[in-house]
Amino acid sequence: MKHTWLVTLLTTGLTVYGSVGWARTVITNKGSDTLIHLAQAWAAGYHAIHPDVTIDVRGCGSNTGITALINNSVDLANSSRPMKAKELVEAERNGVKPVEHLVAHDALAILVHPGNPVTWVSLTSLSDIYGDKGFIDDWGKLGVLVPGCAGNKIQLIGRQVNSGTHDYFQEAVLGGKRDFKHNKESRDVADSAEVLDLVSKNPCAIGYVGMAYESPGVKKLKIARESGAEVVEANMENALNRRYPLSRPLYMYTNGQPRGEVKSYLEWILSDAGQCIVRQSGYAMIRPDACKQP
Repeated sequence: MKHTWLVTLLTTGLTVYGSVGWARTVITNKGSDTLIHLAQAWAAGYHAIHPDVTIDVRGCGSNTGITALINNSVDLANSSRPMKAKELVEAERNGVKPVEHLVAHDALAILVHPGNPVTWVSLTSLSDIYGDKGFIDDWGKLGVLVPGCAGNKIQLIGRQVNSGTHDYFQEAVLGGKRDFKHNKESRDVADSAEVLDLVSKNPCAIGYVGMAYESPGVKKLKIARESGAEVVEANMENALNRRYPLSRPLYMYTNGQPRGEVKSYLEWILSDAGQCIVRQSGYAMIRPDACKQP
């Protein structure tokens, strides 16, 4: 028996109708690589209690999600940074009215190889490591000799420019004023998993990822705002109470106030049930007491 299908694009998602009367809603969700695991966990959790709703989650970076929102081709854009003024102008030009929704908190973890003796680093030193005017290019300038690191030279691992994590690092560490170093020793990669892999295999390496990305093959450094300031451990408790210097909010954006199933989905994400998934996924909740479950 042949079935005919009618596909209708709505502002609240893609609804697919079959000739047998069955219908399902597909919510399109695209953007931040930092948010991808959490977004997938939310999608699975919501679908389990609403089997007629599917959330299509795609990564590719915050910039990609925001561009899709500006083009009105996605229901929810995930971003690890706020939208920029020029993006808001472009959205308005396209008749899109972005609405920001705070959905979780994260922090940027600075990673080195487990064999590296360094245990903490200041934001000032990070700026001198990654900034184009910085003078720190070997581990000896931080007072250590790294076993297995040829010449004791620092190998920079960064993120590509479509990444919201790249943008956040540039703003939080470099003050938004200086470019990253560009030389044959630096590597800008597409996703957080690749950062983890490269740092775990290279004793000379330093990199950065969202803190929810854990791996036994890397070491997270404690962070101080400057030399002589408090040295703070990189964990979600310190991210949420803002003691950790590289704490950041995570967002979802919609075109206008959400309606229909998108509205219901966002309300669930912000509820205790959705925020418990935040905690279970290694991120920080928007309310410390949001998840009442053990």
